Amino acid sequence: MAEQKSSDWLGLSGRVCVVTGGGGGIGRATALSFAKAGARVAAIDLDERGLEVTRAELGADHVIARCDTTDVESVTAASATIEKSLGPCQVLVNTAAVLRPGALDTLSLAEWNAVLSVNLTGYFVCAQVFGRQMRTLGRGSLVHVASIAGSNAQGQSGAYSVSKAGVIMLSRQLANEWGPHGIRSNVVSPGMVITPMSQSFYDTPGVTERRAAVVPMRRVGMPQDMADAILFLASDRASYVNGDEITVDGGYANMLMNLVPRPGFE
Repeated sequence: MAEQKSSDWLGLSGRVCVVTGGGGGIGRATALSFAKAGARVAAIDLDERGLEVTRAELGADHVIARCDTTDVESVTAASATIEKSLGPCQVLVNTAAVLRPGALDTLSLAEWNAVLSVNLTGYFVCAQVFGRQMRTLGRGSLVHVASIAGSNAQGQSGAYSVSKAGVIMLSRQLANEWGPHGIRSNVVSPGMVITPMSQSFYDTPGVTERRAAVVPMRRVGMPQDMADAILFLASDRASYVNGDEITVDGGYANMLMNLVPRPGFE
């Protein structure tokens, strides 16, 4: 790997980076962070209003595209538009996701499939379509946003935990199959983080404080916390990291033993 200038420590300058779910939350924070690192950014999302906000913050040198990540034709059309405007994709970040509560004994098949379609199948579709451009280049990096819920079952969340567990395994399989082609695939698993998808939780009085109290860092995560980890995995600084997962949760997932009563130790 060629030595990078100190101003481009991540080696992302000039890279074409595609971010799904770029209309808000972790996706927008990631897109803006790529732009600050000198990358050429394409943000895709179904949320046109959110995309317009992202466009205004990104500036004219970057691209937005309305795209249904669950639809192969929509993703293929977006990839062609992006390639024509910026060049072939070199980095793909999958962040688009939905959360729909529901107990498994009453969850409808339609609700189950709706979550899996966005949270898992959409990641596969985007990886496959944009991955073709990476294979032609002979290099690339994929970063998928999963969740600590992918390793810790979250009750009453419908297919969410299952979908995120699937993302982790999808990434490992992509790393296995595409590593020989110079393409890496890794995962960032957020813990509690304030995004448009989770905002309603934090709008309830006292929830932010209660959640922060069980995190060793004593705060709830923000989209930028996730974006920072994503940029590292996408960059040449992680050139030998493949098929791995970085948990970004302030230490929350390591707090299990604190729930066990230990008289005399509290």
